[in-house]
Amino acid sequence: QVQLVESGGGLVQAGGSLRVSCAASGSFFSINNMGWYRQAPGKQRELVAAITSGGSTNYVDSVKGRFTISRDNAKNTVYLQMNSLKPEDTAVYYCNAWVKITIIRKESTYWGQGTQVTVSS
Repeated sequence: QVQLVESGGGLVQAGGSLRVSCAASGSFFSINNMGWYRQAPGKQRELVAAITSGGSTNYVDSVKGRFTISRDNAKNTVYLQMNSLKPEDTAVYYCNAWVKITIIRKESTYWGQGTQVTVSS
């Protein structure tokens, strides 16, 4: 099976920076799109940033210019560098990956357990 393990969350003051990481492990053929979602208390989970296997990226408008998503395909790891953090960025951040277990199977989506990011004002 595939496991996604996140790390790097924590508490930071407004204007500060954090980097969260997500490493995929297990037995699989390939990882296609990867992304970061977040869910604040009382709100729906939203896509923050996504990156294709080729490196194309997209971001939700509220983080453009502040967050950068990247990946290291050799390490099966995706990163989210978060700069100029605001209190409204406070949420649990979840890693997501679309994975082909074998060459003939369709992609399946996997989720990490989530990492808390708290931005104090």
